[in-house]
Amino acid sequence: LLNGGRLSRQGSGCMDSIKVRGGNRLNGVIPISGAKNAALPLMIASLLTSDDLVLENVPHLADVESLIRILTNHGVDYHVEGKRPAHNGQQGRNIAFRAGEIVDTTAPYELVSKMRASFWVIGPLLARMHKARVSLPGGCAIGTRPVDLFIDSLEALGARISIDNGYAVAEAPGGLVGADYTFSKVSVGATHVAVMAATLAKGKTVLHNAAREPEVTDL
Repeated sequence: LLNGGRLSRQGSGCMDSIKVRGGNRLNGVIPISGAKNAALPLMIASLLTSDDLVLENVPHLADVESLIRILTNHGVDYHVEGKRPAHNGQQGRNIAFRAGEIVDTTAPYELVSKMRASFWVIGPLLARMHKARVSLPGGCAIGTRPVDLFIDSLEALGARISIDNGYAVAEAPGGLVGADYTFSKVSVGATHVAVMAATLAKGKTVLHNAAREPEVTDL
């Protein structure tokens, strides 16, 4: 604790409490990296454009590294800014992404299975390349990690999607088309995917009952 305060835990089991005995005025500076929940969809959004996307204060996390591997598999180049004098372990990094050319529209199981959010690449891949083949997060066991809201929203935008050996195979030969769509229940992930897909769809898209978390606003 800042300035010598004491902290103790009381209780047992799930009802533990934290008791803080201060006595000193709190002051100081604590660097905080950006939120993972915001960083991941923003990284995936790099697939939508051949222009550079620069994200600042990206957290040092295994999920970020896993997603970088997935994006490079699709042909995304990235550059990580080196450490600066004032940086420490809690501060994030600046990373530049460039999807100049998408060379692979398949996201294989061995990559997607490590992080559920990687399934979200289906939105920008379908929007930009008009096709995508993305492993279901749970492999062939579609019921354990359902993606029905993702698929339903993309189909509303004109995609044709089938499930083949644990993969969602999506096509939109003429490109996606804007739609007026209502989510049957609120889902942050499905909202991310629909928003990204709608950006390159022809016409206007209106999403009802969409998630409104801060990371959705960031995207």
